[in-house]
Amino acid sequence: MRRALAQPASARTEVGAAVAEIVADVRARGDAALCELTERFDGCRIDAIKVPRAAMDAALTRLDPPLRAALEVARDQIVAWHERQAGEGISHKRLGVEVRELFVPVERAGCYVPGGRAPLASSVLMTALPARVAGVPEIALCTPPGADGSVPDAILAAALLAGVDAVYRVGGAQAIAALAYGTESIPAVDVIVGPGNAYVAEAKRLVAVDVGIDGYAGPSEVAVVADASVAPAFVAADLLAQAEHGPGGSAALVTWSDDVGGAVERELEALLRDTPRAAETEATLRAGGRLVLVDGPEQAMEAVNAIAPEHLELMCRDAELLVGLVRNAGAVFVGADASAVVGDYVAGVNHVLPTGGTARYADALRVDDFRKHMHVVTLAPGALDKLAPFVTTLADAEGLTAHADAIRRRAQP
Repeated sequence: MRRALAQPASARTEVGAAVAEIVADVRARGDAALCELTERFDGCRIDAIKVPRAAMDAALTRLDPPLRAALEVARDQIVAWHERQAGEGISHKRLGVEVRELFVPVERAGCYVPGGRAPLASSVLMTALPARVAGVPEIALCTPPGADGSVPDAILAAALLAGVDAVYRVGGAQAIAALAYGTESIPAVDVIVGPGNAYVAEAKRLVAVDVGIDGYAGPSEVAVVADASVAPAFVAADLLAQAEHGPGGSAALVTWSDDVGGAVERELEALLRDTPRAAETEATLRAGGRLVLVDGPEQAMEAVNAIAPEHLELMCRDAELLVGLVRNAGAVFVGADASAVVGDYVAGVNHVLPTGGTARYADALRVDDFRKHMHVVTLAPGALDKLAPFVTTLADAEGLTAHADAIRRRAQP
């Protein structure tokens, strides 16, 4: 089943060589390489890579009030959920040994936000706010500039609202390389997070030997489990919503009803005639569209777990009963009203999710992506004497005599 429902074949091989060349160039030449690559790929010349703080303040002032209000609601929702994740360190005592786990934030985090036709201000909030909640002292953001070298007001305003310390007008694989290794303008970071195209994802894979990454956040994916209880127009609209991020993503309808499959396809055709992003959407559906017909709800969940989608929508009767059968999904949305689009913006959960089938082992961007778990061990008086025989026995069995000696010198005979 996994083979039958596999994602479209990756173009990593041809992308990999190009990305490796870009990363090496940025690592060797720094800002000069960034400026040349930005002119080549984004069509603009930039003199200053860092966006001035005054430009961010001005962008927030220029925003339409409804957009500013929406960003602030989204910010507050995201912070509330991620503060719940932050929690406190754990501890326990046993055999006289107290073990604590401390959460230590990284010193500097780098967020990547795609640009192009869809400047994702929401991704600014989704990447920067968990870092801020985690206690990261310094947050940098990279995003591609427009042809005139500017960054959209919505992205700059969102960065200001999220507490981003520095915004750099550079995108693509070169931005990932700059964040990983540093240039004259961009200090190196400890962790890089955020979605992007195949070049961004491949660059993150390349630099992961030297810097932490959140995982593979590639083109958007959705799987919808639907039956006849939900309007086909709702299902089609949600498939279209994620497919418009394309090309390169996937959209799957899983159903046990022939009638639902046909009705949704007709609704999709009607919606495609009116969508402004028809080319991107059609490219996604052509390469990654799936209509999966199964025998019933349990078989639907088997198919879903084989797909391991980024977004999973359960739009059917007794949807809540199916949640316990989900094993592989980035985020699950339950019921006809719980569109994945709500998760993209204001549910509070993160919309940077595992793609490309990696939901089998990976999870959403969270506070812990910006923290290290550090163990602290304390021994009560007399505890070492009781534990020493076990420690020295294990050390002797491994032939590590210095280990055993370090304990024998301390322990009472």
